[in-house]
Amino acid sequence: MMRKLAVAALILGALTFVVSGNSWAAKSHAAEAVASTEEAISHGKQGHADVLVKNAEAALKHAEAAQKEKANPHMEEGIKGLKSAIEHGKAGHADVATKEASGALMHIKEVK
Repeated sequence: MMRKLAVAALILGALTFVVSGNSWAAKSHAAEAVASTEEAISHGKQGHADVLVKNAEAALKHAEAAQKEKANPHMEEGIKGLKSAIEHGKAGHADVATKEASGALMHIKEVK
């Protein structure tokens, strides 16, 4: 009886670890997306469209990974905003790209 209880507890513990690990990974990607987007905005405000693009692309990768792990409408809007920021940044429009990245950041921060 004790052995069965110990095995059951071990299995339950392993399942809890695996399930919470996925949640942590999604939060980690979201946190990285926030950090990279904030960095993109900072450079955009300085007129550095090329650096904004690099940071927005990094943010986009993390946002897409977080969205893949757990779909969220706010993350989806954030992804759209990051894509727009990248497009405008590549065109050299740092001011518009910064505005788009700021909107994306607002949505990404809403992800719970």
